Amino acid sequence: MRFLSETELTSRLSRCAPGVRVISSGNFAAPYRLLSILDRCLESYRLYMLNAQAGIPDRPGVALETSFVGPGMRSSPRLRYLPCRLSLVPRLFSTTITPDVVVVKTSAPRSGTVSLGIEVNILPAAIEAVRRRSGLVIAEVNPQMPYTHGDAVIPLDDIDYAIVADEPLPSPSAGTPDDTALSIGERVAARVADGSTLQLGIGAIPDAALHGLAGRHGLRIWSEMVSDGVLALERTGVLDPWAPVTASFLFGSAELYRWAHQNPRLHMLRTETTNDPSRIHAHDRMVSINTALQVDLYGQVNASRIGGRIHSGFGGQTDFIVGALHSRDGQAIIAVRSWHPRADCSTIVPMVEEPVTSFQPSAVVTEQGTAEIFGRPEAEQAAHLIDRAAHPRVREELWEEARALGLHPESARPGRTSAVLEGAETGPPRPSQTVSGPNR
Repeated sequence: MRFLSETELTSRLSRCAPGVRVISSGNFAAPYRLLSILDRCLESYRLYMLNAQAGIPDRPGVALETSFVGPGMRSSPRLRYLPCRLSLVPRLFSTTITPDVVVVKTSAPRSGTVSLGIEVNILPAAIEAVRRRSGLVIAEVNPQMPYTHGDAVIPLDDIDYAIVADEPLPSPSAGTPDDTALSIGERVAARVADGSTLQLGIGAIPDAALHGLAGRHGLRIWSEMVSDGVLALERTGVLDPWAPVTASFLFGSAELYRWAHQNPRLHMLRTETTNDPSRIHAHDRMVSINTALQVDLYGQVNASRIGGRIHSGFGGQTDFIVGALHSRDGQAIIAVRSWHPRADCSTIVPMVEEPVTSFQPSAVVTEQGTAEIFGRPEAEQAAHLIDRAAHPRVREELWEEARALGLHPESARPGRTSAVLEGAETGPPRPSQTVSGPNR
């Protein structure tokens, strides 16, 4: 690895051919200074990142590519979405999205290595692929990046050039869970037994589930990401002290980053390892906790699209749902609000109109209750979703839609005085648009 000035790096990057493909660290580890230099040097190029945040280059001449859309790409007319399970993205680097340049943010050098720190993910595979093609690997070395272990460790010989950018890492605000999120989190936590292994997706509701786990013992973490909620479990003694905390990327507070630095408890692994369903299912009592935009009466889950437009992507949800369902005593839980506050509509719908992200989890949990899904006849699935998970104001309308779909609800529907409906909120049904999905 050779350190260059920005002027020297500009000179070298200016020799790149138009239209080169650049793969970059994503999430909250984007090498913004490197990307800015590169953007000044190249009139046209392709930029592939996962969950890109605001501030990345976006102009005519830049083709934005991703398999998981973040806010930095979501509204761009130059977005090119490549559907792919997160565990399989590394395969794309030797087939359809071969890289010419890889840019990463790393720790300061240590013992002939640097660490990818908070963002391992797809980057080891990208570095290997670009080196096979004799492309460039460039590092933005940040002394404030935690030095994490496992697949995060990269030999200096694998990096061609580097610049230094000593600045604080972004710390996204976790926010305070509202009463609805806490209610859902408590219901999810009640399903988690001592000794379970947890995977948590991105979002306030998976985070809220962690609040309800006080008093558990021997919990383990095997997840694509960890956040401050996992740190809280660690400090309260809920986690198994003999099992490593395993993840592929992390983001959160400065306190989380300090905890991660040189911590032997934390194993950062490449995504094709953490998200491999065969490795996930090897953990007994694996509990996968993810959220969604919509769930329909067939147990199909849309966590990717709104109104025909890509919002996020498959991410790791499909990987972990499959792995958890194959785990001994495992569960795949979709935790979601029954009513979408921004779109002002039900999240439980008759049939999703968007491409399906996953289907038939173990259960769907809302603030209304828990709908058991896996292993139930389809009419019973629908009945549970309507009477136990859907918002009361749309239940009657969902029953009408269920009949129209041939789910034979009358044969499966609990009686009106059943325990399922006791104490349930009642109210007049809303217009049909309330169950049709987020506003177009």
